[in-house]
Parts: sequence; C-alpha cells; structure tokens
Amino acid sequence: MKASLFALLGAVVSILAFPPYGPGWLVVVGVALFLASLRMAESPRAGLLLGSLYGLVFFGGLMWWLVRLELIALILVPVQAAFLAIYGWWLARYGDQSHAAWWGLATGGWAVMELIRYHFPVGGLEWGAAGYALSDNVVTRFPASFIGTSGLTVTVIAVAGLIVLAAQGHRLIRLWHAALLLAVVLVFATTWALSRTMGEMSGLAVVIVQGSTPCPFEHCPPNERLRTYEQHLELTKTIEPDSAYLVVWSEGSTGSTNADPVLNPEIAAAIGAQAQRIGAWFLVGGDRTTSDTNWVNANVVFDPSGEIVGEYRKQHPVPFGEYVPLRPVFGVIPATDRVPRDMIRGEGPVVFDIGEFSLGSVISFEGGFSRYALQHRRADANLIVVATNEGSYGIAPTADQFIGMTRMRAVELGVPVIHAAVTGKSTIIDAVGGFGSTTDLGTAEIYRDSAIPSSLGTLFSTIGNSVMWAAAVGAILLWWRIRALVGSVAESTEKGITDDAGP
Repeated sequence: MKASLFALLGAVVSILAFPPYGPGWLVVVGVALFLASLRMAESPRAGLLLGSLYGLVFFGGLMWWLVRLELIALILVPVQAAFLAIYGWWLARYGDQSHAAWWGLATGGWAVMELIRYHFPVGGLEWGAAGYALSDNVVTRFPASFIGTSGLTVTVIAVAGLIVLAAQGHRLIRLWHAALLLAVVLVFATTWALSRTMGEMSGLAVVIVQGSTPCPFEHCPPNERLRTYEQHLELTKTIEPDSAYLVVWSEGSTGSTNADPVLNPEIAAAIGAQAQRIGAWFLVGGDRTTSDTNWVNANVVFDPSGEIVGEYRKQHPVPFGEYVPLRPVFGVIPATDRVPRDMIRGEGPVVFDIGEFSLGSVISFEGGFSRYALQHRRADANLIVVATNEGSYGIAPTADQFIGMTRMRAVELGVPVIHAAVTGKSTIIDAVGGFGSTTDLGTAEIYRDSAIPSSLGTLFSTIGNSVMWAAAVGAILLWWRIRALVGSVAESTEKGITDDAGP
C-alpha cells in the first residue's frame, strides 16, 4: 500500500512539474518518489504494477487533452505506460544488488526505455520525457546546449536515484562527489556559453501571422481552408512595408485544393504580392492532395520578390492523424475514415538561404523530437521555425507543453525558434530559451519580435543524444555483468552440492 501511494504521488508531482504548472525541478521529486516505490517492491510483479500505476496516472494526467480527439487516441496512454511498467518489472528484479549497482541500473535502464520510446511504436514519442519539465528556468534548461534534453532526462533520473538512496541512509560519497563536480562544470560552462551567445549578432524583425480559423477548435466546412487563408491574408495586409524581414504563416494556413500556393497560381500571386509589398521573406504552411491516397504537408518559402523558392516537406506524420499505420489492419476502425489519405514523408532537411541567414523549419509533431531540428542545424540553419496548428486540442495545456518542448530545441541548438500556431499560442524564443509573451488561444492576431540568428553552434549539435546512449550502454554492460556473476555463483553452488554428495 505504501509503495502504491508513493508511485501515485510521484506521478501527480511529475505532472505538476510540466507547463503550465511548475516549477520544473519538481520532476526530480516525482521521479524520486516513483523510484522509492520500486525500492519497496517485493517482486518483479509488484514492480510491474507500480510502473503501470505511475505510467497510467502520469501520461493520463499530462495528456488528458487526448480526449478531445477520437477515442482511438486514448490508446496512447496505456502504450506509453507500458514502457514504465516494463521498467518497473525489470528494476524490481535487481533490488537486492549493491546500492551503486542499483543506481546504475535505475539510471541507465531509464535511458534504454526512453531511447526505445522515442522511436517505437510508429515513430515514437518524446512527450513527457523528464528533461522537458526543466524548460521553465534558464539555469535548469541551459545544460541542454551541452547534453541535450535527453541528457537532462538522464540527469533527472540519476539525481532522483541518489536522493532515494540518501533517504535510505546510503550516502555513496563518490557518486555525490562526481555529481557535485559535474554541477560545477556545468555552471561554469553555462556562464561562459550564455555570455558568448547573447552578444553575437543583431536581431532581425519577424512577424507571425496567427490568422486562426473561421471557427477555432472546430471543423466548419465548406471551404474552411480557403477562409483560413483569407483571414491570414487580411491580417498580413496590415503589416507596414519594410517592417519585417521574415513573415511566418503557420501549418494549415493554406492548403487543400483551392487555397494552396503551389497548385493555385492565384493564391501564390496574392501571397507573393504581400511579400513584395512588405519586402520580406515569407514562410507559409499548408497541405496539398497529390492523389486519391496521398498528400503532403509542407512549408513553402517565398522570397521578397514574391517568387516561390522551395519547400520543406514534413518527415514525421502523426499516426492515425496524418496517416494510418498498417492500413489493411487498422483501416477497419471507424475513426480512421477521417484519415482517407496517407501523408507522404519528406526525405530530409531543407535549409533556405534568406539573405545573410539560413532558415530551417519543422512542422508541428516534429518539433517534439530533437532529431528533426538537429538535422536542420547540422545543415547550417541558424534560425528555426516550428510551424504548428494545434486546432484540435481546444483550450488545454497542450500549447504550453509544446512551447516548453520547443524552448528546449532553441537551447539544444543555440538558435532562435519561431513557434507559430494557427490557433495559438505563438511566440519567438531566443537562443537561450527565453521569450517575452505569447499570443492567446483561438485569436486572430499578429505577433512581432526580433530574432537573433546564431552560427555558434552547441556541443549537443555535435554529439546529439550521446549522453543518453552512454547511460544506456552502461546499464546494459552492468546488467550483463550481474547476470554473469549470478550465473557463476549458481554454477559454483551446483558444483559444490555435487562434490558434497560424493561418489
């Protein structure tokens, strides 16, 4: 009973660490409570149940807004909880190991779990990773420029594990000394990097056109996409000439068959005329049907003369939202009728030369993964746009949670991120993850700010998720050694019994 209470309380505290609540450091407390519950587990089965409890409450409470989608979306909660259930079962098997070994297994085992969760099933999910909770404070988020959000996740688990052992009277002095040394190094590195980052380049004027839709958070045919485009166009006409270097329309601001600038020359001409009038580069999000079974989701870029210079196509579609995995199997589910076509994936990053700067972009769901923005940074983008829609979630913390994730993209890569949403919230995040304000949900408005592109790069841009991989490999090697030792002891015991029996 006590272990279940710890797991339940840990899940609630972990939820409160994430936007729009906080403070983010509460995630360390939440994870520590969960790990403490696993220390109490009397069997792997008990660990399985505790992991299931923590996972179901945590993911269910963090992503309750899934209820606004089709019921099939709710399956995401038990699927994600299953990872924690397996982790709990596995870690409970090694509760009798030395304290240092248990700590290594707890930390590295979590890394193994996350690496799998980030890629499986159907492309994976990073939502809810512990490191994202730390986005609310520059001190806690800035180490991501060195070790990434994935490295911060490993750090959270490592510290939580040390707290659990300390609470049980196990001091593990060497581990605490190592943690203190790492903290000192990160503080000095952060101080140096912040001073280096903040004074490099002058800002450029960016305008986000959040045109909203004719009926925010609902679908209202006919011609919903055309009317959405018209709202964006009317707002854009209020922007003064020479007042912006870059204008961003978000995902879903154009598209379908009658409002797509690639398929419809009149739409392209109207947007191009605004680019020419303002003298600005334009990034415009939209989708287009390519056949009876397929479509693409793209960011189209116009130059200041009003010409289309290229597009980036989304690489990671939303399962059951933008395509149906294993359609012959899952296509029988009635809800999949709303996804009659499957999105064609883009083939990689596309970086646009926009004068003195290089612009990269990712689309909606991709902004919640480190790997896609990292691709663009490694292709020399020094300014990133995250174009999203978010119109399906209504008045919910989804937008705040997603901005928290894109703040970490900015810090990881050391570049500003323009977070643009059709129905809100939109903002411009600087290279250290800070921003002044956001637009409101469901409103049609213009957001103006400056962005300071950066070409300095970060350590994370080079090493990627190496810290998480290192922790995972370390846990696997430790686990292998423990199994080998257990096998050796069992073999020796069996041999001793045989020898004692005599001829």
